[in-house]
Amino acid sequence: MNILVTGGAGFIGSQLCERLILMGNKVFCLDNFNAFYDPSIKRNNLSQLMLHPEFTLIEGDIRSDVDLDKCCRGNRIEVVVHLAAMAGVRPSIKNPALYKDVNVTGTMKVIEICKKHSIRNLIFASSSSVYGNKEGGSFMETDDVDHPVSPYAETKREMEKFLYLCRMILKGKVIILRFFTCYGPRQRPDLAIHKFTRLIYDGKPIPVYGDGTTSRDYTYIDDTVEGIIRAIEYKTAPNTYEIFNLGESQTIKLSEMISELEKASERKAILSPQPMQQGDVIYTCADITKSKELLGYNPQVAFAEGIRRFIEWFERNQL
Repeated sequence: MNILVTGGAGFIGSQLCERLILMGNKVFCLDNFNAFYDPSIKRNNLSQLMLHPEFTLIEGDIRSDVDLDKCCRGNRIEVVVHLAAMAGVRPSIKNPALYKDVNVTGTMKVIEICKKHSIRNLIFASSSSVYGNKEGGSFMETDDVDHPVSPYAETKREMEKFLYLCRMILKGKVIILRFFTCYGPRQRPDLAIHKFTRLIYDGKPIPVYGDGTTSRDYTYIDDTVEGIIRAIEYKTAPNTYEIFNLGESQTIKLSEMISELEKASERKAILSPQPMQQGDVIYTCADITKSKELLGYNPQVAFAEGIRRFIEWFERNQL
C-alpha cells in the first residue's frame, strides 16, 4: 500500500512511518521541520528511515498546493494519514491566527489534494482537547464537543465537523482519531513527561500547575500507533465517517505521574507550585468501547511500564 503521512517526522509520525515500512508499505512523509521545537530532533527521528528504499521524505508545507501535489503526483497514494498540525494548547492562546491557518487552512488543502488525486481514505489526527472541560466519567465519541477551551481545540473541532461533509466529496473513508496524551520515546521536549524528566535530571524545579490533582489519560506511543494502523486497515463502506478515541481508558493524576518519574529515574523531583494555566483541562479519560469493538484496538502498555521505557530511552539518548 502507498501511504502519505503528513507531519511524518514528528513524535507519532516517525514511529508510525517505521511501523508502516516494517509492514511492507511504501511511505511518503511530508514535513516542514518548523521551529516549534529544534528541527534536528525530527531529522534524527527519520535517520534510519532515510536509509530505506520504500521511504520518501518530501520537505514541504501542508498549506502549499505545490508541496502536496509533489507528494501525490505519480505516487498512487491510497491512504493519507494527516498528522501535521500546530500542536499545543498554551501556545495556541498566544497565536490563534497561526493555529487557524495551519490546522484549518492546511487541512482543507489536504482534502483538496485527496479529491484531485482520487485518494479515498483519509485518517485525521484530532485530540481529546475537543471534549473541553468535561467533569468526571469517560469521554465518548458521541459527547458534546461544542465548548472547547483553547484555539487549538477549536481548530480540531472545526475540522472534525468539516470532514463529515467531505466524506461525500472524497467518496471514501474518513476516520477521525482523538488522541489522548500520547507519551513515550521521542515525545516532544515541551510536553510534560519529557519536560519534567529533563528538569529532574538537571536538578531543577518542576512547575506544578494547580494542586496536582489534574489528571490525564496517558497513552503509550506503541498503543497509539497500533490504533492508527487499525484505522488504516478498517474495512467499511464508501462515504463512511467514523470517530474513534485512542486512549488507555484510565486516568493518572499529575502528582502520580511525577511519582512514577521519580521511581523510574531513582531521582527526587523538586516541585514548584504554579497557578492553573489558561486553556488546560482538568481531566481526560477515553471511553474506548467503540475502538475496541470496531477497530480491535486494545492498549497493552500500562503507565508504570511506559514510564520505565521512556526513562530508558531518555538515559540512552538525551543525557
